[in-house]
Amino acid sequence: MSAKSTLGIRAHPRPIFPLTLLQIVYTRTMKNTWKFLGPTLAATAAALGAGYYWLFRRPLPQTNGTISLHGLDRPVTIYRDAWGIPHIYADNIPDLYFAQGYVHAQDRLWQMDFYRRLAAGRLAEILGPRALDLDRWVRTLSLRHVAEQEVRMLSDETHNQLAAYAAGVNARIAQGRRPAECKILGYIPEPWQAADTVAWSKMMAWNLSVNWETELLRAQLIARLGPELAAELEPGQFDRWPTAIPAGTDFSHLGQAALDKAESARRWLGPSPHQGLGSNNWAVAPERTVSGDAIFANDMHLGMNAPGIWYENHLVAPDYQVTGVTFPGQPGIISGHNGRVAWGYTNGFSDVQDLYLEDLRQVGEKQFQYRFKDEWLDAACREEWIRVKGADPVRELVVATHHGPIINKLVSNELQREPFHDQPLALQWTALTPDPAMQETLLAMNSARSCAAMYEALRGWVVPTQNVVYADVEGNIAHTHAGRIPVRDGEPALVPVPGWAGEHEWIGYIPFDELPHQHNPESGFIGTANNAVADEYYPYFVSKDFSTGDRAQRIAAWLTGPYKVDLITMQQMQYDTVSQTALEVAARLAVLPTADPFIGSLLAEMTLWDGDLRKESRPAAVYEVFMHQMARLVLAPKLGDLLDRAMGQGPTPILASDTLFSARVREWLENLLDKPESVWFDLGHGEKRDDCMRLAMQATVAYLRQELGEDPAGWQWGALHKLHFAHSLGTQPPLDRIFNRGPYPYPGDATTLHASGGSSSDLRATGRISAPFRFIVDMGRVERAWGQLVPGQSGHPASRHYADQIKDHLTGFYHPMWFTLADVESNAVDILQLQPRF
Repeated sequence: MSAKSTLGIRAHPRPIFPLTLLQIVYTRTMKNTWKFLGPTLAATAAALGAGYYWLFRRPLPQTNGTISLHGLDRPVTIYRDAWGIPHIYADNIPDLYFAQGYVHAQDRLWQMDFYRRLAAGRLAEILGPRALDLDRWVRTLSLRHVAEQEVRMLSDETHNQLAAYAAGVNARIAQGRRPAECKILGYIPEPWQAADTVAWSKMMAWNLSVNWETELLRAQLIARLGPELAAELEPGQFDRWPTAIPAGTDFSHLGQAALDKAESARRWLGPSPHQGLGSNNWAVAPERTVSGDAIFANDMHLGMNAPGIWYENHLVAPDYQVTGVTFPGQPGIISGHNGRVAWGYTNGFSDVQDLYLEDLRQVGEKQFQYRFKDEWLDAACREEWIRVKGADPVRELVVATHHGPIINKLVSNELQREPFHDQPLALQWTALTPDPAMQETLLAMNSARSCAAMYEALRGWVVPTQNVVYADVEGNIAHTHAGRIPVRDGEPALVPVPGWAGEHEWIGYIPFDELPHQHNPESGFIGTANNAVADEYYPYFVSKDFSTGDRAQRIAAWLTGPYKVDLITMQQMQYDTVSQTALEVAARLAVLPTADPFIGSLLAEMTLWDGDLRKESRPAAVYEVFMHQMARLVLAPKLGDLLDRAMGQGPTPILASDTLFSARVREWLENLLDKPESVWFDLGHGEKRDDCMRLAMQATVAYLRQELGEDPAGWQWGALHKLHFAHSLGTQPPLDRIFNRGPYPYPGDATTLHASGGSSSDLRATGRISAPFRFIVDMGRVERAWGQLVPGQSGHPASRHYADQIKDHLTGFYHPMWFTLADVESNAVDILQLQPRF
């Protein structure tokens, strides 16, 4: 075999027939043309090659050799492993954070700059007028404004740590190797500041705090449907699903004063489950594990973007070592382990946002007053100027009462509906009260040496509220529902309430030691999946909006079996795609009478289906499309133009996040199937449940034929449900082909441990949310934890680490998180020395 054929290159054989006249003319013409165009095309190709190098290759970081930098006190060594993960060894903490900032900027500077601009309301400066509405919204939220106040309140130690990190970022910016995105948009990133870190953390909290949207829509639904029918859209779940703190827990230790509040809170507590953003975490006690040590697992469900939201790091300094993930722009580690304790999160969905209708009057050009009880008080007014690329600056006047900023301009379409009639609306949110404790807590958690110490470190956690589960090397496991949760004077405000009445004011927060917490429970495991944190006997109002308990129930099923578990079990759990909800709906479909033989054959498959939402499954595709069609069928007649909002459309074009109602629809619909005579099934001609189910099945078949073809063999869930890693600049060709990755057929849905979600209103957009980072560790061998981060470490599309972990994610492969110096050195692919320049 020739060398060429070995390399897969084939020589063209001689043509059997003579060339046609057209071929001869074409060949001769091209030969003559090449004489003239050849040099030009060659020059163009060379220019394109140089342009590609300048645009995509030149920004790639130096990862070997030595770099001298101003700002370091001592040398720092950075090892990178086969996945491009930096292992940073420094002689002191300031140098460690400096180096972390430097490698973050090496790999993710565009992402960092984009996110800080998002959090500061400055995207229009680089994107032009199309980003103006988003900037106006964020300026009104005042995230950057509050962040600047918090930075001034930080302790000297925390301020110095953020400053060291910023200096490292700026050392990379000063080298001038701009990311491709900055070159395409034609701008130079500004120096990083500590307030950028704080503002971005608040932006992340905003993404995980969605009570305000739910309250807005709830009021509209009540106005449209009446309180009784609207209440049916929010089924309770205490009797059906597990709670994070075991049901029946005795809360008497909280004291009689707290317990006296329980009766008032209980009437509001029937949590309304939803299936939106979420996560899983669990810890298993030694008596349930094969190794005899505690085991910890976490997978946090967020947007699957390119680059990913997380960045993996290993940080080492004297008396300090921690590994895991953080956000690019945030020093330290957010989730991971430090050799003694492992920790991770699920979103708590506590009610930390309220909306207040305000009585507002203008008393000057930039002056407003608002009524509170019997007084007119001065509103806080702040003028913001938004620079817009290619256009004149835009003035935005931010007006705020003591509740929070007035948000009318940003949701004006919603406020023109009943029952608001364009009444001024203020947003109160825990993140808008300056509090330096959050940054100090994030860094303090990295040094906790036991579960008890981690509990103490969490005292300063502010927002977003999180179920923090943790385990230590001594075999302890624990869970704290951490965050500032408001205590209201009076009933909780589940819809916008009159701000002038003074009847729903925040009068404090649930005391930290009275937050839901468990330590070494009798069950031998702790598992949370955004489900209700405690039962109705917990004495404080936490929230009405939690996830369905499907995933929590599945965790319990895995961990209460007769066999002890190990890391392989953890991996199997994180990739479990069985849905309890799907099984229950399939059982109802299997007995649905139908005269259509083809539909009958599809329903017959449901009888034998195991509820596994595998990407190859036809029953999974039928089930998912049926639920979508059934929901729209029965909701449309009564919701009218509110249907899209209830199904997940954001309140404005710039806010595409689902309300908690959107994913709650599936739980409501499943409960509704138990009520064959419900008024919801009446479409105007006396229809009952079975009539609607048959209509929905007909619509399901029509949809599958339209989208996937006539052959039912191709009706697979993964053919509809696909994972797509989207880049912020990948919305138009040719940039989409450069920056985006996917789509990939994908299993699961929001009810499975291998979770995936997204838009409830578009089945083809349901693979947008999943687990960009998975993490498992046996606390008896913390030096060999296992992780998986997608799409990859790098934010540079020309890097081999831009998307090198997608295949791992799709096939269930985890990489070792090297922890000992011996392992780090023996598995290092690159070694970079940072030297101080004086």
